[in-house]
Amino acid sequence: MIVNYSSSSTSEEETESSSKDDSSPLRKRGKLDTQTSTSEPLDHGSVKRKAGKSAHLTPRLPLPDSVKEMFREPEEQWIDKSEEHGGRQRSFQHERGNWATYVFCPYVPEEAFLELLNEMMVVAAAHGIPLTLSEEFHVSISKTVVLRHHWIQPFIQSIHTGLTQFQKFFCLADKLRVYCNAEKTRTFLGMEISTGKTQLLELIKILDETMKEFNLSTFYKDPSFHISLAWCVGDHTERLKKTCLSQMQSLIDGHEDGPFYIQLNCTELRCKSGNKVFLFPLQ
Repeated sequence: MIVNYSSSSTSEEETESSSKDDSSPLRKRGKLDTQTSTSEPLDHGSVKRKAGKSAHLTPRLPLPDSVKEMFREPEEQWIDKSEEHGGRQRSFQHERGNWATYVFCPYVPEEAFLELLNEMMVVAAAHGIPLTLSEEFHVSISKTVVLRHHWIQPFIQSIHTGLTQFQKFFCLADKLRVYCNAEKTRTFLGMEISTGKTQLLELIKILDETMKEFNLSTFYKDPSFHISLAWCVGDHTERLKKTCLSQMQSLIDGHEDGPFYIQLNCTELRCKSGNKVFLFPLQ
């Protein structure tokens, strides 16, 4: 058998001489290489032939950018635009897969409450402080924390387990309060809870156990419970206190049907995580 190593004249002469003597070292090496080895480098003749073929190949055209973009992993960068939500700013940076989460007692407003609230906003506007109504009314019983998506279900289950034996209760709010958030980016007008604090503190103990389980922030050490009524951008705490807080309190105390109280029947808790709301009925 003739083993063709190369098309060069030198290799042809070697091949012819090797065919006459199958026991020559060159012949034996050729058999070994072609039958058992796949990692030996090609001889120079083979390399030259491959190089020659490559030279005649048509060069590949580059992929259009539009095609490359089809298979590129999206790298979203969230830009918080405060002007899109009334000038409010996030207390922590938005990150994909993170869900802002908090627990609260909801308050469904009465018609009399909304009328009184509109009167108070007129008073504040007369002093150059434009207030915006809160989107919902509630008493917060947890800090706003960040949950990864895969934590949500076990987090909710942990709260549900802790609240199994907790009974419904009653809260009362009657005194206005002005306060600012930690970042001093928003000022809030709220009504402070005067009745039901003991039950709220017991709830916080239960919720704090869940927070610890997930290495999240527990509630404040000496909490002051309140229902947020309205807000404005910036720190206007002192300005509200000096100009119109007492006047707004007079509207509450001198209500036509007697002093107005927010009556909050806590028959359920709610947990809002991103755009999802979970309910926890109390016994």
